[in-house]
Amino acid sequence: MPALRIEGYVIVSADGMLADARNVMPDELKFEGDKAFFAAALDRADLILHGRNSYEDQPNSPRRRRVILTRKVAAIAPDPSNPKSTLWNPAGASFEAACNHAGVDAGTVAVIGGPGVFGMFMDRYDEFWLSVASHVRLPGGEPCFPGVPTRSPQEILAAHGLSAGEPQMLDPAQEVSVTPWRRGA
Repeated sequence: MPALRIEGYVIVSADGMLADARNVMPDELKFEGDKAFFAAALDRADLILHGRNSYEDQPNSPRRRRVILTRKVAAIAPDPSNPKSTLWNPAGASFEAACNHAGVDAGTVAVIGGPGVFGMFMDRYDEFWLSVASHVRLPGGEPCFPGVPTRSPQEILAAHGLSAGEPQMLDPAQEVSVTPWRRGA
């Protein structure tokens, strides 16, 4: 099978949360610079992969091919609500089989969450783009990865063989930055 490049994308609060205690991404975690960065990355991806509670809400979203993780199917099935979506149960089929069903056997797969989905690919990411909103805290929120808050998102990425690259400032006024974490960097 030709190579799939796996990239992860998430914005987190200073305490490593991607959602509040109600499991909702609050407005406090939404920044124009990060939204533009995220949209551009997804526009370049060949396939978007996420759990049933994660999604992106952008003008190009309906045009993107996607795989949605769910336990509502035995293995792989077309999504009856979206012809560009494939439903995938990892207990019944491989990741590669789900990608193949979605019509993608090479290119970039953008993993956009949630925590369990991110955790499944920790040892397979080629690159993970971690955006941090350093002035936002979400006590009792939904951690971005399994193991947070005991360990920071950065510690978890490093423990899985990823190394931090040069951070980019996405919103200087709010101190929101994105850091690429690369395998073998």
